[in-house]
Amino acid sequence: KEKQIELQRKIQHSNLANASRLSILKARDDYVQALKEEARKQLSILTQDRSKYQTILSNLIAQGLFLLMEKEINLRCRRNDYELVQQLIPDAIQRYKQELKQNDIKVTIDDKNFLAEDSAGGVELYAMGGKIKVSNTIEARLAMIFNQILPEIREKLFGVNQNRKYHD
Repeated sequence: KEKQIELQRKIQHSNLANASRLSILKARDDYVQALKEEARKQLSILTQDRSKYQTILSNLIAQGLFLLMEKEINLRCRRNDYELVQQLIPDAIQRYKQELKQNDIKVTIDDKNFLAEDSAGGVELYAMGGKIKVSNTIEARLAMIFNQILPEIREKLFGVNQNRKYHD
């Protein structure tokens, strides 16, 4: 009977320690997600600076063209970026043609379907009738970069993880 009581105490202690660890991990994850959301807000403020945003948008369009390397591309943007994207497409096409030595490319802007208005900006490019998609939105780029540097962010915020075995 004493052994059972001792075993119950150990199980209870283990459960409490595990719950405590999980709550700490949850709090850390919530903090990191709040940091990511703050970065997204700062990036959406950046899009209000027209000259910087124009350069970024031009590069995002060109990068999307290089990633797809297709002859017919459909592009989506925010409704309020429509005119700016129309102005930037010829330059992106020119860059594409110079680099790849290809002259046959057609880029059309989707004037029926737009990115969400609360989006931070950027473009989505579609090829082969929508079967291939490149999401070059500000949010997609942030998510990609954030996932790449997440271990470094955690290390700066919370210190070195003692349980981590491999440091690539």
